[in-house]
Amino acid sequence: MNDIGNTAVLRACGVSKEHGQGQSLVRAVDELDLAVPTGEMLAVMGPSGCGKSTLLHLLGGLERPTGGEVWLAGQRIDTMSERALARLRRRSIGFVFQAFHLMEELSAAENVELPALLAGCSARTAKRRAHELLERVGLADRARHLPPELSGGQRQRVAIARALVNEPLVILADEPSGNLDTAATLEVLRLFEELRSAGQTLLIVTHDERVAATADRLISMRDGTFVDDTRLSDSATMRLGDLIGLED
Repeated sequence: MNDIGNTAVLRACGVSKEHGQGQSLVRAVDELDLAVPTGEMLAVMGPSGCGKSTLLHLLGGLERPTGGEVWLAGQRIDTMSERALARLRRRSIGFVFQAFHLMEELSAAENVELPALLAGCSARTAKRRAHELLERVGLADRARHLPPELSGGQRQRVAIARALVNEPLVILADEPSGNLDTAATLEVLRLFEELRSAGQTLLIVTHDERVAATADRLISMRDGTFVDDTRLSDSATMRLGDLIGLED
């Protein structure tokens, strides 16, 4: 294995995922190898049904692979018990979804606090982290608002704050701009750019070329396989960042 594979915080080795059997067998992910170094922002693009969301779920331990191995920070996670895997997800992986998945009966602050409490943090620590993160994403003044009282972009920023509350090793985002208008998408892109600059590891599944343009590396998928793996140069990323309005 190459040096990147040896130092990667997240690795997939020959990972496959099959659904059905016989003539109805579908291989959603087909023996993929992937290494994501610490601090990299990786975008995965491809048409609907190509397997990119399934890959994200496998890497995050939300689904079990049919074959192959998944490793996070030197631990093989696909063979863990459900209890151990749930504990690892809470502490080491932050998830951001297209549909936000916020609890509508909880305030923005309470949504951010919840994963910290589930991971065993004290109420005081959870409240402090939530306040700091909501301030970081520009929503300190919306801390007591319920999700239905927030715009789409604000709800996604709350979801990102929630994903960060346990200081995860990696953030996995599945179509994070899919339900957002242009202005809200740019809000989220600015936040991802800040996280990337701070050294956060991110893997983002997206249809949105604007999101992909901000990444360090872009992988294209089709029919469960990788068809291209391109490292984006700093200059190219900056030009695209300027184009979408990341910089004033």
